[in-house]
Amino acid sequence: MFLPTYNEIMEYKDYYQVLGVDKKASQDEIKKAYRKLAMKYHPDHNQGNTGAEDKFKDINEANEVLGDPEKRAKYDQLGASYHQWQQAGGDSNFNWGAWNTGQPGGTRVNVNDFEDMFGGGFSDFFQSIFGGMGFGQQTRTSNPGMRGQRSVYQRVPAQKVERTVPISFMEAYTGAKRKIQINGDSFTVKIPAGAKTGTKVRIPAQDQYQQDVYLVMDVQADKRFEREGYNLYTDVKADLLTAVLGGQVKVPTPTGNVTLTIPAGTQPGQKFRLKNQGMPKLKKKDEFGNLYARIQVQIPKNLSDAERKLFESMRK
Repeated sequence: MFLPTYNEIMEYKDYYQVLGVDKKASQDEIKKAYRKLAMKYHPDHNQGNTGAEDKFKDINEANEVLGDPEKRAKYDQLGASYHQWQQAGGDSNFNWGAWNTGQPGGTRVNVNDFEDMFGGGFSDFFQSIFGGMGFGQQTRTSNPGMRGQRSVYQRVPAQKVERTVPISFMEAYTGAKRKIQINGDSFTVKIPAGAKTGTKVRIPAQDQYQQDVYLVMDVQADKRFEREGYNLYTDVKADLLTAVLGGQVKVPTPTGNVTLTIPAGTQPGQKFRLKNQGMPKLKKKDEFGNLYARIQVQIPKNLSDAERKLFESMRK
């Protein structure tokens, strides 16, 4: 992209018209208008439609100016001067150079990264007027064949919004990758092993989104397990003879059944700990909670005559 010299004719861009809002619109009205248009003209929804892509770039550019009170104030001053010049006949080139920003601003990013962010970079108008404003330290780069210099910069720090995402128990146990739809746009996110209800996964601000998006995990119940932190509890059935005499029972774990040996005289509701068979601990590799097996002794309801006589003899 070539930047114009200041004695060239450059088109004035009406950002209010681009977003379809009044010049007295509130910041909230500007934000709502931007989101609606960004969703409508997003390239993912308009494959192969170059007109929609151009419109999307214009929308992002307009929001970059009108969504920032400092840049909006500067733009409004420029607009007033430009319209006065038009009303005076506009018989000579407008003095764009008087509006070029030479102020130092914030952290800079590589020009290719910036263009990737917005699908092609901003217009000559924007870069001439706002190229150094409101982003941090002034850094300009020159490319072969480019007239003048081109500023590259970072966007305004983003705020955050939250979305609840239901996940299964096993997704929380093993971790998983999920494709998430937000306003029609698709994001692939990594769910960490050990996630619990309330765990947040961050999607950084990008493209038309001006906020970080935090996905709040909502782990669905599993009929096999109850969860307390990283510990799990499960009910295990044992017949009366096994509870009385001791023996082996099958215990479900998230990775499959294991065999547990219980002692003679095991009581109904008695708990046995299976070490490291619980949930993985977030950000702690190879560390797990415990699983507690609660023994549910099965009392026979229908006894044969022989069984009844046996129990009667034991009672005596």
